[in-house]
Amino acid sequence: MDHTSVWTRPERSRREQPTLSRDQIVAAALELLDAEGLAKLSMRRLGTRLNAGATSVYWHVANKDELLELALDHVMAEVSVPDPAETGWRPAAAGYARSLRAMILRHPWTVTLFGGRPMLGPNAARAQDEILAVFAHAGLSGFPLEYAWSLVVDYVIGAAGGEASWRTHQAGTSAGEWVTSLGPYLDRVSAERPRLAAHIREIWSKGDAEILEDRFTFGLESVLDGLAPHMSR
Repeated sequence: MDHTSVWTRPERSRREQPTLSRDQIVAAALELLDAEGLAKLSMRRLGTRLNAGATSVYWHVANKDELLELALDHVMAEVSVPDPAETGWRPAAAGYARSLRAMILRHPWTVTLFGGRPMLGPNAARAQDEILAVFAHAGLSGFPLEYAWSLVVDYVIGAAGGEASWRTHQAGTSAGEWVTSLGPYLDRVSAERPRLAAHIREIWSKGDAEILEDRFTFGLESVLDGLAPHMSR
């Protein structure tokens, strides 16, 4: 099992550094990831995109896992956390959740990377430290703080991950068009599962941006309602 991280490996001497920079490598990787997804990224394709040999790429990253660590940390810079001293813990936690969701929807490839290894980079560390401060401001510490933070993060990753998956695999197809395409199959489902079929026709067919926003808000508010009794201020 590989326990190494790009963040713990000692940096090499700048005198040895090739013309190609780490920032250039990460920027090119992000273009590939956002356009084609995680499965299409390879070190070879990245080198071709950069018009550089593999040696230049591997000078900065030992493997694809290290490259993904850098890419994930780069997009974590997009996640913001309001100051709980100004807003209170609940609006701050909600602001963080919405910011994290927006980042995931912009970069769907991030979903399966969360939890794969500790997020040690500077941008991830900043976001994590700030959300910990939100729950500390509410009076939590130790394991209760960890549990509260994890609950919010897990909800966002699950909810946004589902949205991102739909966008990736059903690009260009609306929920209404998808339900219509079920045609006779949905009629057969109606015979055995009339409640499910009715729900699909009534609700799933209206899965537009406003419905998805309302669904996310309902879930987030329910999570925060559940946490509220644990807060001392």
